[in-house]
Amino acid sequence: MKLLVAFALIASLGALAQAEEEYCHNSVVTACSSSTFSGESNSICNARFAGIEHVEPEVQAYINSQLTKSYEYLLLATHFNSYQKNRPGFQKLYQGLSDRSFDDSIALIKQITKRGGIVDFNTRHESAASVSTQRPTLEVDELHSLALALDNEKQLATGATHIHTRAIHATERDPEMAHYMEEEYLGKQADSVRKLSGYANDLAKLMKVPDPSLSIYLFDEYLQKQ
Repeated sequence: MKLLVAFALIASLGALAQAEEEYCHNSVVTACSSSTFSGESNSICNARFAGIEHVEPEVQAYINSQLTKSYEYLLLATHFNSYQKNRPGFQKLYQGLSDRSFDDSIALIKQITKRGGIVDFNTRHESAASVSTQRPTLEVDELHSLALALDNEKQLATGATHIHTRAIHATERDPEMAHYMEEEYLGKQADSVRKLSGYANDLAKLMKVPDPSLSIYLFDEYLQKQ
């Protein structure tokens, strides 16, 4: 008797599972059919899940900020690579920061599109981490260029922290985006801020002499070896 009840229970569960599977299959076919699917964000036929819509504007603002910093670092690298300045160490430093910021922006674009978003450069996205639109003066001396770069890196670190916090504490959380920002940006930006703050303080101390030209030359030599 018990065996018959068990078989009946298994049969009923199997029928229920088959019915649910058919329902899910029919729902997907209906939603994704060419006659009804138009690509709206409320359709199930996309890669969007969790709280991506709550952090997407901040991520797009951060992409814009990364591209802006990449351009500014490139201008600094060009400035110090001229025959007048001839600072290959500083040129190497800022070229590296420019390349890194550009690569980071590309990685974020891939992350957003992987999650079903679209990066729209025609729409400006503002966030709590957005920086002033006033363009800084990039034709500066060596010490001021380090101060400018340090400020840029702190802004990027703040932007990454803001996205991470938003992904954790939004109405609908997005743990995957929070994990991505923590793994790919937070530690890297902290290291960059630490390195540039050390450079700025070291050079400031070296320049406390009547003629700092030799100190700047030696510091540039040091940067070339990094």
